[in-house]
Amino acid sequence: MPEDSEVLSVTQLTREIREVLEGHIGSVWVEGEISNHRLQSSGHQYFTLKDAGAQLSCVFFRGAAARSTTRLQDGALVQVHGEISVYETRGQYQMVVKQVQAKGKGSLQERFEALKRQLHAEGLFDEENKRPIPRFPRVVALVTSPTGAAIQDMLNILTRRAPWVRVLVFPVRVQGQGAELEIVRALKVLGDAENFGLPVPDTIVVGRGGGSLEDLWCFNEEVLARAIAACPIPIISAVGHEIDFTIADFVADLRAPTPSAAAELLAPDSAELQRHFESIARTLKARVGTLLDHHQHIIDLTAKGPLLHAPERLLQQAEQSIDDHESRLRDAVREQLQVWTDDLTQKQHVLTAHHPRVQLSEAVHRAETCAQRLRQSLLHRLDRLSDRVQSRHELMQHIGPDAVLARGFSYTTNADGCVLKDAADVHAGDELLTRLANGTVRSVAKA
Repeated sequence: MPEDSEVLSVTQLTREIREVLEGHIGSVWVEGEISNHRLQSSGHQYFTLKDAGAQLSCVFFRGAAARSTTRLQDGALVQVHGEISVYETRGQYQMVVKQVQAKGKGSLQERFEALKRQLHAEGLFDEENKRPIPRFPRVVALVTSPTGAAIQDMLNILTRRAPWVRVLVFPVRVQGQGAELEIVRALKVLGDAENFGLPVPDTIVVGRGGGSLEDLWCFNEEVLARAIAACPIPIISAVGHEIDFTIADFVADLRAPTPSAAAELLAPDSAELQRHFESIARTLKARVGTLLDHHQHIIDLTAKGPLLHAPERLLQQAEQSIDDHESRLRDAVREQLQVWTDDLTQKQHVLTAHHPRVQLSEAVHRAETCAQRLRQSLLHRLDRLSDRVQSRHELMQHIGPDAVLARGFSYTTNADGCVLKDAADVHAGDELLTRLANGTVRSVAKA
């Protein structure tokens, strides 16, 4: 044991580190993007504040959170005010947040929203494009990390609930740069499994356990979204926790809140299936028993009936029934034929009345009648006008200018033919024309 220095416990060293941090840094404002936000039932909120180069664990206790009007969510860019401290249990330094104010959306969240809008506009999220997941799959492919907890959970559930299901594990990375390309390659291989010598899966599960927005980011890449949409096999997306949503969730044929939930969806409980089949067996047995009893009853009645003792009587009754039905059928046919005949006759009368020749003949007759009426009306009108003209002529004979002149009157005009009514209009030397009953007198006016 060292003699010249004091040996500190982990707790003592951690407390000294906390005192150094709290004493030298104190209250600060920090700006960054929220990631891996969690709201506990206690009301406390935990999240990671990050930028391009580092990340900082933060805790927002219930009392301070209740006074805040800013809603925390993954991808939000915020400015937080608080004190740097150390969580001794884990030996992890963290920021105890006192105040939060919104700054805007983080770059990852903006990329997420932009790609979501683009793919939604292209129809990759439409329900009519999604394929149904088989209820009882025989082969299931799991595209996930071979070392994560998610694969163990899914295998345990599938083995326990549906031991008859054949499981193919396609190992891929589910985090980090290039992970999405490994998943895309897995989907292409499984989509063409027969040519690769693999059993064709009935459905594929693509997933991993929970994590921050950065950890899950490979499931938000466009290349993976389009590979999921193009895969000919139904795909279940089981990424993260129930509160985590990725682009893969929206494109996949079905979203499971967790990998374990996906396994439960694919593998109905064998005990439950057994109870269901037993219930079906009991129902089937009861129905078959009822049917057999019914047929046995018919056999018993037949054995006691006339079929064995007087079969000719049953035949006679059947023949009589046939004759009766034949008569009724004949009467029904005859009655129906008569109805159709009457209807046909009526339609023939209507058709005859509306035949083009009949219509044309009636139109010609109407035209001739109208022409005759018009001719008579015109003649009557002409006669009336002729009488009026004759009457006017006779009247003009009595009161016209010639009749007046014949009674000894005359009228005088100047050289221009204007009738003179006033002597003042006549000047010495004017040439005058006087019209008499017979002839005209030409004269010259004197002073």
